[in-house]
Amino acid sequence: MPCPDFDTEIVRRPPVLVRLAVVASCAVTSAFSQQDLVETRRSGSDEGNFQWGAALRQSLGFMALEHGFRVATESDTRAGLKGPFVRDYFRSITALHGWGDGDPFLINYVGHPFQGAVSGFIQVQNDPRFRAEEFGASTRYWQSRLRALGWAAAYSTEFELGPISEASIGNVSLTPGHAGVVDLVVTPVGGFAVMLAEDALDRYVIRRFERWTPHPLPRLLMRGFLNPNRSLANMLSGKVPWKRDTRPDVTVP
Repeated sequence: MPCPDFDTEIVRRPPVLVRLAVVASCAVTSAFSQQDLVETRRSGSDEGNFQWGAALRQSLGFMALEHGFRVATESDTRAGLKGPFVRDYFRSITALHGWGDGDPFLINYVGHPFQGAVSGFIQVQNDPRFRAEEFGASTRYWQSRLRALGWAAAYSTEFELGPISEASIGNVSLTPGHAGVVDLVVTPVGGFAVMLAEDALDRYVIRRFERWTPHPLPRLLMRGFLNPNRSLANMLSGKVPWKRDTRPDVTVP
């Protein structure tokens, strides 16, 4: 679906935040058509360009997984699929106001930061110049994670307000009390914090555990369970959950 024209009657005077969010989400979704962009070698030391095609496909797969879960488990979402798509979509994105969206604490402040971390790790694993960076004080590490924060913010905007979003699939914002901006802020910012925590655990806990035991099964389990969001990002790229770009793979005999 093309990006909306803000001169049209239906979106003539939406809140500024909504205008900016919709423009950002349209920029992200328009890139899905660029699947033929060059993808560079996958070595962690490769100084190649960002792998847009792979990153967008993996993000779209993650989004399909999330929306599929919503439709399967939420009766309100299924009910919202009825009615005129375009009109209800624009009504949903212009209804956004206030902070809260009616979701419980665990969804807003645990689930959405995890969403931000997964989308951030998708960015990292498709960024050859930075994906081998480990937690620490280096400029390159923080540059890498700030790039991931930007990707997570774009993903969150698309998930909440874009053409493939909670606003379009189920018209969440039309439900009274479900029109806050909390997720647009907490998803990328909380996801950034979760990424830092998983990076620190990987360097200071998981690495030490791996030096302590040579057995592959406990090592791969430790990698998976202490870095769950990195693990999901790995699986979305077709890799094993315990994959690391910073050290050799763990293989099960």
